[in-house]
Amino acid sequence: MRKLIITTAVTGSRPTKEMNPAVPYTPKEIADAAVDCWKEGAAIVHIHVRDPRTGTPDFKLEYFKEAKDRIQQKCDMIINLTTSGLRVSASDLIKERLKPATLKPELCSFDLGSMNFQDKVFYNPPDWGETAPREMQKLGVKPEIEVFDVGHIYQALHYIQKGLIDDPPYFQLCMGTRWGIDATVENLLFMKNKLPPQALWSVLGVGRAQLPMITMGIILGGHIRVGFEDNIYLKKGVLATSNAQMVKMAANLVNQLQCEVATPDEARIILGITRST
Repeated sequence: MRKLIITTAVTGSRPTKEMNPAVPYTPKEIADAAVDCWKEGAAIVHIHVRDPRTGTPDFKLEYFKEAKDRIQQKCDMIINLTTSGLRVSASDLIKERLKPATLKPELCSFDLGSMNFQDKVFYNPPDWGETAPREMQKLGVKPEIEVFDVGHIYQALHYIQKGLIDDPPYFQLCMGTRWGIDATVENLLFMKNKLPPQALWSVLGVGRAQLPMITMGIILGGHIRVGFEDNIYLKKGVLATSNAQMVKMAANLVNQLQCEVATPDEARIILGITRST
């Protein structure tokens, strides 16, 4: 049976404990949530960090390092650190955004293409698109190419053709973000069909689109992502009690649809990456 990778995005930058008390804030809470997800079948954890006291989005390298170190002390998960600039401010924004990559995780998210992103401008200028994959390539970090619309795929193809992204390229199809592409079956098929033949891909769905999108992702031959960054509800009106509960649901779905959940080492083989130390 086909091996399928489950990614968990345990906190993101938007959900709060007021929305769901189980949202993790501190590096320890984030790491503990990740390890619990690993126990339920998640091979990859996608990490944003927060101010441990207030829960507001943060980008301090020490928080990323603590979360990464804590996870690696307890399990063999693949760690994917964000380089999103949505809530980052600095005089040299590119250098600031690339700081997590200097920790040499196996993956870093790579957003490209500026867009209106709910209440903010998600600013990803051309010089970011050129610099980020080049620097990740130097550091031995594989970019997870996060795309919110089809134009972002076209930009990624440009960088792949320039040799800035090694094979196999790995895309995260982000479906249902406000003012990104809508989370419909037709749109998911459209996005998938625009990917290069050698590409690997995963899909996420925001909010109530999570379950339909991951179901279609499994059926269409992709990988899947769940977690509080994308959705804090298990079903309508019922808050999830943990990220691990969502991973367990996803793993059960994978098995029901005649696939097998990939272990971290199996995911490394699929993605063509080497375990970091």
